[in-house]
Amino acid sequence: MNKPRILLVEDDRALVELLTFHFRREEFAVEATPDGEDALLLAREQAPDVVILDWMIEGVSGIEVCRRLRRLPETANVPIIMLTARGEEADRIRGLETGADDDVTKPFSPRELVARVQAVLRRVRPALAGEQLSYADVEMDLVAHKVKRGGQAVILGPTEFRLLRHFLEHPARVFSRERLLDAVWGHDSDIELRTVDVHIRRLRKAINAGGRPDLIRTVRAAGYALDAEDVL
Repeated sequence: MNKPRILLVEDDRALVELLTFHFRREEFAVEATPDGEDALLLAREQAPDVVILDWMIEGVSGIEVCRRLRRLPETANVPIIMLTARGEEADRIRGLETGADDDVTKPFSPRELVARVQAVLRRVRPALAGEQLSYADVEMDLVAHKVKRGGQAVILGPTEFRLLRHFLEHPARVFSRERLLDAVWGHDSDIELRTVDVHIRRLRKAINAGGRPDLIRTVRAAGYALDAEDVL
């Protein structure tokens, strides 16, 4: 399985070296930059699994980088942890309201930051916690690229596999067609919204074969969710 990728945006070279050492020891891949504009370019080129973002950096401020990352479709759901020397509650709240998932006030223990990152990833991107995803009686093997329901193999096309994986990473969460397009097809795709409905029907047909209960909930005027609550 690929290592979780961290984009570290920090202009304190000694701190970058220290954090890079600790994260690589925990099997993370680390890419670091001291510059806000550079961070935005790197994130757009390849979305990281988590961003660690200092409040005070060169060029564009950390809070502005956070705001822009949340506006970009390819990074809208990437977890962001803010690093700040500011202890004021108002600043911490501002960071969280801008879109940060967590904040850590300097000085801090590198081990604590590693633990915070691991906790955020487990919550937001469960796929990074292991090679298997599961929900209700559905199991997905990310390495073998196989899906089972109730122990029986489910045959999926590549798009349906990616769609199910996205749902399994965010169980019970409702996604609009637009968000599913961004997550599964990519922000540059010219796919029409109704194409999402077509692939949802294909996914339903595959995982519900044999008269199994429908795990995909349609939410009127909102989108779709993987939700077993109505079928258990």
